[in-house]
Amino acid sequence: MSLSIGQPAPEFNLKDQNGAYHGLGEYRGKWVFLYFYPKDDSPGCTIEACSVRDNFKQFEKLNCAVLGISTDTTKSHAKFDQKNKLSFTLLADDKKQTVIGYEVWGEKEFMGRQYIGTIRTSFLIDPEGKIRKIYGEVHPKRHIAEVLKDLNKIQNPKK
Repeated sequence: MSLSIGQPAPEFNLKDQNGAYHGLGEYRGKWVFLYFYPKDDSPGCTIEACSVRDNFKQFEKLNCAVLGISTDTTKSHAKFDQKNKLSFTLLADDKKQTVIGYEVWGEKEFMGRQYIGTIRTSFLIDPEGKIRKIYGEVHPKRHIAEVLKDLNKIQNPKK
């Protein structure tokens, strides 16, 4: 199965950095920016998370929840959140069910070494729970500006 625009986003039920469970269904009626990242506290992931934090009020104005998912533990997420003063939910997929369901678990290469891990990918999900946009090959420094621009364009097509 290959995920595509217009189809329902796969459901999940994962713990956040505070130990509370979150499922996609609880966000019906809101937009959701769902972003998958490889590892807490790594350079690219920190840049991306801090960019979300710095632009979080814009997401709120656009009625858009932000959910970051990695295969790190809730304890790791709590440290990452605390260290960077993040203002959004980080979900722990330590059983790797969600990364597999969203097809973002796969072969990667870093410094000539190949391994299996989370491929940095994001999804924009509409208030009905359908995938509206898929972002592959995400660049951490520019990605959040791109998502906010797309979200503005989708919500305000005449501007």
